[in-house]
Amino acid sequence: MKWSVQQLLPFKEKGLHIDESVNLSELKEIDREIRDISPVRVTGDAYFSKQAITFRLVISGTMTLPCARTLNDVDYPFTIEATEIFQLDEWATFDEEDEVHEVKENTVDLFPYVKERILLEKPMQVFSDKDEGPAPATGHGWELKDESDEEDNKIDPRLKDLQKFFDEK
Repeated sequence: MKWSVQQLLPFKEKGLHIDESVNLSELKEIDREIRDISPVRVTGDAYFSKQAITFRLVISGTMTLPCARTLNDVDYPFTIEATEIFQLDEWATFDEEDEVHEVKENTVDLFPYVKERILLEKPMQVFSDKDEGPAPATGHGWELKDESDEEDNKIDPRLKDLQKFFDEK
């Protein structure tokens, strides 16, 4: 997904179709919450004008994230639609809301923009369907208790003598 401008010019008339599978395992080092990421499929087309190259992309894959409650692994499938515009003419003008990238060293590289889109679309929290987390319910000298069990057995110390009255009957 990296081309020189000269490599792209022959596609000016007929356009360029992209369908690639990209390994983005380095995202695990960038964002520690991403436990794993499958090969990402990038499909789309490139459209040429005198001033720019516009890529309309669909980025899809699956990343493994921790559950916000239990820390279990959750597979999160994603599909992202993105439009990336690369400026060919340094004097070209664009709309203010368009995010236009400059061609660096006469090369168009989509790779960093695909990584950026995936990181931007990563959800803040995901939740697992499993009830229990990876942590055990008991350990050496401790036990995990449910709040509902604790409330049923708890007697207000001020009413302790009154409890004896009910126990006699």
